[in-house]
Amino acid sequence: MELEPSLGAIVETTSLKWIFVGGKGGVGKTTTAASLSTLLAEHRDSVLIISTDPAHNLSDAFNQQLSDTPTQIEGVPNLYAMEVKPKIRTDSLELPEVLGMESDQATRDLLGEIVNSIPGIDEAMSFSELLRMVQNMTFDIVVFDTAPTGHTMRLLNFPTILDKGLAKIVSLKQSLGSLMTQMSSLMGRADNFYDSAFEKLEQMKEVIEVVRKQFQDPSITTFVAVCIPEFLSIYETERLVVELANFNIDIGHIVVNQVLYPEDECRMCKAREGMQKKYLEQIYDMYDDFHIVKTPLLDEEVRGIDRLRTFSRFLMGYK
Repeated sequence: MELEPSLGAIVETTSLKWIFVGGKGGVGKTTTAASLSTLLAEHRDSVLIISTDPAHNLSDAFNQQLSDTPTQIEGVPNLYAMEVKPKIRTDSLELPEVLGMESDQATRDLLGEIVNSIPGIDEAMSFSELLRMVQNMTFDIVVFDTAPTGHTMRLLNFPTILDKGLAKIVSLKQSLGSLMTQMSSLMGRADNFYDSAFEKLEQMKEVIEVVRKQFQDPSITTFVAVCIPEFLSIYETERLVVELANFNIDIGHIVVNQVLYPEDECRMCKAREGMQKKYLEQIYDMYDDFHIVKTPLLDEEVRGIDRLRTFSRFLMGYK
């Protein structure tokens, strides 16, 4: 049985806290995410949309300059947006400050070497810091306008990356405990200095586990895949769906953008319509248990809150 071609279930599920919107580059992720956030703003008291794509388009979508702090969207009092770059340099990472400890060069060098030895830990920690910041805010729901698939997978995998990284660091405590005590003495530190550091890292692991459970809870987190009816885009969508399944992250909606509905006898339009029809059939065959939402190829850019609201009608299944 074909499910409702709408994002209505997402809009109406009040328990949702995190919504990720992603797919191949150039398929309309930002337009979809921005339109979805305007829909959510009609049903929630406060909504935040965050762009984590290094090539930000969110400012263009809302036709308003955004920054790395929440900015209210003009005309929508309860909708806020921000553009961030969830990647930091490990050589500038002040881990002692993150851990609440006094910083000195020797400590930075030691912990910095450990951090640099863990692939992806810098990106993971920066995204962890972003989530920590967002959780301290009072938004009812957060929409992530993500980067193309590979980058998105690294961000969604951050709890696993951090968990492995911190486990590696904690294991050093067990194998190098006596050496740490000697280093503490040489540096004039109390014997429990590194014990305190490792204790704080273990506390960080507990926070990570909470986030992991939220990401894997379909009542709290869901993912919306966006594609266009072309081979490479469908291939990328399948890759995304498989990876999300591996992470146990819920995905039940696919938005197919730029669908042609020719109104004249344009030969090229008819040819592309035929090509799209073939790929649309594949999408319906592959994802018969998904909500599949089709949106038309438009003759104008979707910029500004009025056009985003108009586009959001397509996401709700209206023609």
